[in-house]
Formats: sequence, C-alpha cells, structure tokens
Amino acid sequence: MFLTRENTPRWLIFVIDVVIAISSVILAYLLRFNFSIPASELKPLPQILFYMVLVRSISFVIARSYAGIIRYTSTGDVLRVFATVLSGSLVFVLTNLITFFIIDHFFFIPFSIIIIDFLATSFGMLTFRLIVKLAFLEFQHPERAKVNVVIYGAGEAGIISKRTLDRDAGTKYKVLAFLDDNPSKQGKKLEGVDILSPKKIDNLLATNTISQIILSIQHFDSARKQALVDKCLNFKTKVLTVPPMIKWINGELSFKQIRKINIEELLEREEIKLDEHRISKELTGKVILITGASGSIGSEMVRQIARFAPKQLILIDQAETPLHYLELEYPEYNQGASVEIILCDICNETRMQKIFQTFRPEIVYHAAAYKHVPMMENNPAEAVLTNVKGTKIVADLAIAFGVRKFIMISTDKAVNPTNVMGASKRIAEIYTQALNVKNRTRFITTRFGNVLGSNGSVIPLFRSQIEKGGPITITHPEVTRFFMTIPESCRLVLEASAIGHGGEIFIFDMGNSVKILDLAKKMIQLSGLTLGKDIQIKYTGLRPGEKLYEELLNVAENTLPTPHPLITIAKVREYSLDDVISNINELTGLITSHSNFDIVRKMKQMVPEYKSQNSIYETLDSDLSQSSPCP
Repeated sequence: MFLTRENTPRWLIFVIDVVIAISSVILAYLLRFNFSIPASELKPLPQILFYMVLVRSISFVIARSYAGIIRYTSTGDVLRVFATVLSGSLVFVLTNLITFFIIDHFFFIPFSIIIIDFLATSFGMLTFRLIVKLAFLEFQHPERAKVNVVIYGAGEAGIISKRTLDRDAGTKYKVLAFLDDNPSKQGKKLEGVDILSPKKIDNLLATNTISQIILSIQHFDSARKQALVDKCLNFKTKVLTVPPMIKWINGELSFKQIRKINIEELLEREEIKLDEHRISKELTGKVILITGASGSIGSEMVRQIARFAPKQLILIDQAETPLHYLELEYPEYNQGASVEIILCDICNETRMQKIFQTFRPEIVYHAAAYKHVPMMENNPAEAVLTNVKGTKIVADLAIAFGVRKFIMISTDKAVNPTNVMGASKRIAEIYTQALNVKNRTRFITTRFGNVLGSNGSVIPLFRSQIEKGGPITITHPEVTRFFMTIPESCRLVLEASAIGHGGEIFIFDMGNSVKILDLAKKMIQLSGLTLGKDIQIKYTGLRPGEKLYEELLNVAENTLPTPHPLITIAKVREYSLDDVISNINELTGLITSHSNFDIVRKMKQMVPEYKSQNSIYETLDSDLSQSSPCP
C-alpha cells in the first residue's frame, strides 16, 4: 500500500526505527548470553531497555533520520543513519563512564551489549531502507520491463557509468555485461556483472535484446568504433558514449551527459600528433589576428591558439551574433591572453588599416571568406569582393605593418575550380603566393576539404531534416566529398603555419572520400529510424557549380613531403606579382559593373583551369577556349 503513496509517512518510519531499536537491544542480550539470559541480568533489563530506546528516539528526532524519502535512499542517507546510531551508542558509553566513577565501578549497560546493539540497530535500519527502496523500484519497474545495457570498458569510467545508471536511471536499465579488451579482466565479475571479451559482442547481440551499448573508453580506435557501431545498428542497438572526465560536472558523471554517438565521431581519424614545442614557440607571447574568427574554422582556431598563451588575440568578423557568442565563450579557455573582439568587414580598408596600426599583429590567420558554392555562383561580385579584394586588403596591410606570417585558409574547391567560389579562392591563393617573393612577410596557404559540422554544411542540414521527419535531400546518388573534423583541420593549420617558410600551399591528407548517400543512411540509422519507412531520401540534382567528386591537387601539380605525415606541399606555378596585381585590379574594378558574366569571364582568364559545371557560365568556356590564358 505504501509503495503506491507519494511518500511513506514520517511517523511510520519513526515508529519502525523505534521498533528496530527495541528489537536490537533484546537481540543483543540474547546473543550476549547465548539465548539464556541469567536472572541477575533480567532484573535491570526493563530499565536498560527503556533508557536505550529513549536515547535512540531522541537521537532519531534530533538527526531527523526518519525524514528522508526511503525510496530514494542514497549514500548521504546511509551516512546519516550510521552517524545517528553511533551518536546514541557513544551516549551509552558516556553513561557507563559516569556510573563507573559515581557508583563504585558499576557499568549500567554491559559494553558487549552496546557493541552488539550498535551493529544490530545499524544493520536493521539500513536493511529496512534498502528493502523498501528495492521493493518500490520493482513495483514501479518490474525486472521484465527493464531494458538491457552493455558497457564497453570495465575500467574506472565503466564502473562510474554503471553506478550512474543505477543511481539516475536504475529504474529502467539493467547492465547485462561489461566488455573489456584486457584478458586479465575477462571472465570475472564487476559489481555482480560479467566481464566479457569484445569478441563475444556478436553472440551477445544475437541472443539478447540489447537496447544500448555505452562506450566508456576515453580513447577508442576509430576503425574499431566504426565496426562496433555497424554491428550494433544491424541489431537496432543504440550506441552511446561517455564524455571525457574533464567535462563531468563537479567530478561526477550525470546520466544526461551520456549521449548518443554522432556521425562526426564515426568519421574522425586517429588523434593527430602535433609538434607542440614548435607550435608553442611560434605562438606563445605573440600578437595574433584572426579574420572570420566567429566562423566554424575561425572559432576553433581561437580555441586552439588560446591554449598556447599568446600575448594578445584580435578577433575580427562581420557576423554580429556569432561574434557575440564567441565573446561569451572565450573566458572558458583563455590562458591569460588579452582579447579584442572587433566587429568589422575585412573589405573596409580604412577600418582594417586602423586595426593593424593599433594592435600591430605578428601573425595573421585569414579565415574570413564566403564559402557556399550555389550562393557565390549567383553572386560572383560578392565572391570577388570578399574572397579576392578582402584577402588583398588584409595581405597588403600585413606587409605594410610588418606581420611576420600570414596564413590563408583555402579550400579543395580551388583545385581545378568548377564554380565561382573555388575560382575566387584560387585567385586569392595566387595573389598571396606572388606577394611572398618580394616581401618580408611570409605567406602560407593551407588547403583542405569539407569540415564536419561547419555552418551550413551537409551534416547539420541532414540532422535538421531528420529532426523534421524528412525527406533528406541529396543532390546526386554518386556525389562524394572529403571530410575532416573541425578540430583536426585546425590542428593541421597550426602545424603547417609552424613549419612553413613562405610561399607554400600545404595540402592536408583528407583520408578517403565519403559517399554522401552512405553518410545520410548512417545518420538515419544513428537516429533510430528506418529508411523508406520512417524517412525518405530525395534527389534534387547537382547545384550550379557543384562537382560530383572533389580534388585536392591540380593535375599539373606535384607534392613534396613535410615533417608531418598528413601534410604535403603542392608545387605550383609561380606568377609575376605585377601581372597578378594588374589582373586583380581589373577584376575588382568590375564589381561595380554588376555584370556577372564580365566578372566570371575575367576570373576564367586569370584561372585557365576554371571550367564551369551545371552553371550558366559554361557558355564562357567555349568562348575562351581559343584565348591565351592570362600570365
């Protein structure tokens, strides 16, 4: 009856505790005298029983040991009960000391009775609470209604994960087994749960209905992680992951922090090893300016650079709201560097000049750019204004104010460009490379493909479409892309900037290209949905300027190795600075004409390998096929 009430009445808990105290005293006497109490000990028993129960009752009232909600008994409640019983027993000891000195070496309560009573009362009160809690849990969620969970990792994080489930969600989940790679642990039990070899995962999934597998290993080989997730998805078993210990709240793991594994984690590679000493020498104590600082790449650059303790960070962006969020977030990882958050368009030459004049940056990371292919295809003037003229303004100011290194963030779409965006970035590459020849400032370009989870990229789009119930839109069933996580791409940018001497275009190893259709299917599975039943995939056709396959190197380019295995240097054609400046001035002069075809025609003259695809500008390619390329 009381299991169905909101809370068991406090008076009832108090009465039960008193009954336990009475029973403990009687049990103590029976055990002390082997269930045959002598007449000499029976005579004072009523007075002793009354006194001991009175002390216990008073201690219960003072400590309010009956006030806790029994069904939610925790470690704190256990300690409170233990302390309450111990304090009463100490009163009995004090009573004995008083009677010993006042009444001619007389102990009012035998010490053996005090000890046995203490043990019996503690055991009785705690057992009562445990029985009520277990009975309530079973009544509310019978064993047959619980879902099975497997924890991968029988180390400290695995133990804490199990205890977190027991504490926060034990009413719904039952830990069926631990999986661990350590042979010395396999075959043993951990808190009553079997520890099995990961080789038994197939049999475990086939013979049991397992709702979730929780990955509690902090460093899990990415290939094995993908293989495990694929197996689990075949059995409709969800895969969850435990966050790193540094993200636990006050050193404790919360059940709400155990989250579903996401697609980014499945596509990431092994952690990239950096030359921390070289990068630290490059950045520590320096004044560093970052354009596009609130974007996906720019903001991650800020986070990673901040840990190397620069002297000052100047963070520039024209996007007001993201810049505001960056300003709020920055104190979380600031290592003591002063920071200037500046709302500014890099194309505003006067304001940019004032910024360089005021702060005198030593290193510039240029991440500001327009990047969306269809948008730039429809707005080539804006692509030229920001990606070309904006880059020229920042690069020229870097030279004028003695910046030591200028690192430009480029894209794989600059290789054999098929769209306005890629061509604009290639022109920016050509300009910064040409500048490197005659100036003290060292210009370095880093080129890589799509980054996972960046603003407006395919993964956030798919995720949003899945949340809305679909359909997921894909341009073409055969389209593929290279992907890299934002943190690893930024780590490689830092490494490349540290080893660069100027004039290089660094190419990052993007791994294997990923078929977008396969990516969408995996995201659907991770969401617990079924393709064709819960959600559909719709093909929309390639967008203007879009490629089926991305490239990282021009066909005429070769690469050179670097000290880092994931970074190579592209050997590219050198351009005359005077010719490049002349062509860029002519190109940027066309911005005010608002003639998209004139702008794109000039871009194609400057970048002969620029051939449009799925675009209205394809007609220009045939017109220029007989023309000689610009120098």
